[in-house]
Amino acid sequence: MALQRLDNAAARRLFLDRHALLELPAGPAKGADLLALIQRLGFVQLDSINTVARAHDMILYARRPAYRAKHLKQLYERDRGLFEHWTHDAAVIPMAFYPQWHLRFQRDTEMLRKRWRNWRRDGFEARFDAVLQHVRDHGAVSSSDVGKDEKKGSGGWWDWHPSKTALEYLWRSGALTVVGRSGFQKQYDLTERVIEEHLRPGTQPVDAEATVHWLCSAALERLGFATSGELAAFWDTATPAEAKVWCAEQLRLGELEEIEVAQADGRLRKVFACPGTAEAAAELGPPPGRMRVLSPFDPALRDRKRAERLFGFHYRIEVFTPAEKRQYGYYVFPLLEGARLVGRIDMKADRDAGVLRVTALWPEREVKWSPARTRRLEAELERVARFAGLDSVSFADGWLR
Repeated sequence: MALQRLDNAAARRLFLDRHALLELPAGPAKGADLLALIQRLGFVQLDSINTVARAHDMILYARRPAYRAKHLKQLYERDRGLFEHWTHDAAVIPMAFYPQWHLRFQRDTEMLRKRWRNWRRDGFEARFDAVLQHVRDHGAVSSSDVGKDEKKGSGGWWDWHPSKTALEYLWRSGALTVVGRSGFQKQYDLTERVIEEHLRPGTQPVDAEATVHWLCSAALERLGFATSGELAAFWDTATPAEAKVWCAEQLRLGELEEIEVAQADGRLRKVFACPGTAEAAAELGPPPGRMRVLSPFDPALRDRKRAERLFGFHYRIEVFTPAEKRQYGYYVFPLLEGARLVGRIDMKADRDAGVLRVTALWPEREVKWSPARTRRLEAELERVARFAGLDSVSFADGWLR
């Protein structure tokens, strides 16, 4: 029996819809409305780089232009609608999902002890009791509040002193909770003082099978279609083997079906989807033609290989690439127009002058950069500049490459 087939245009529309990019960027962007958006995405990755605005703020702004950074801070730090932990990287996650992280706490407890013992972290385990007592006595602390007499190693910024390592370990394993950030530095407090009791791990062992079921189901809901490996990678807690078993069982039960999705190059890829997904995708309308600047860490681009297969857009961030070896720039933003990724732009906020300075823009191959497209770009950059607290936009000579 032939598998149902999703053409590339429909696959893009479905993927953009699941990432809240198919509709016009509009709507309320604080409180319950902001929380609903983050629940729809699953999580929002945090990142400290601030060439224009921080990644998490750019992610939310691209979908809700009324969003401002203070709205996320209030939802996270005051309202406790979110908690911070790891997916594939540090992220803010809806508090309602906290019970699904019990398995992550358990697995990080075991994994990090082994990994960090061999990562120039000698002595961090001996600091657990002292660090917990310090937090108990003083309330929320940062890494600069503990281990003041301890020496860092010589391995760079990541080579923490033992008490800093203990803080991170106790957070990753669930004993501590990050309650906010000050100057992007994490503030840690006792989980029992922050997380409501009914959400915290109980006395019973973690039900790994039930958690894997939630993780895979929730990932598929947010991706639309995926391989078992992509489902495992979404939250990065279930193993690829667990996701593969889950897919096989759901397929047997009729809760999943296999379909073929056409990639940007025309090749077909077999994936899993919920029954009726292909029909629902065919009914989705076109995306708005407005151009949007996306963060390099946008959920739609997190899986670089998937973005390349679906959109034909090859993207790698070059922050850690020596300047002379960069193909584009230090921190280059992808540009989404309709259902196409049409280019990438190198720009930076000159905060002293109040100017968003555009260094270069590279259209994608086969994208004609017309005067109308330039006008759409200029309109979007004016909006981004206002969001970043800047007064104007400036284009360098020869900016269109």
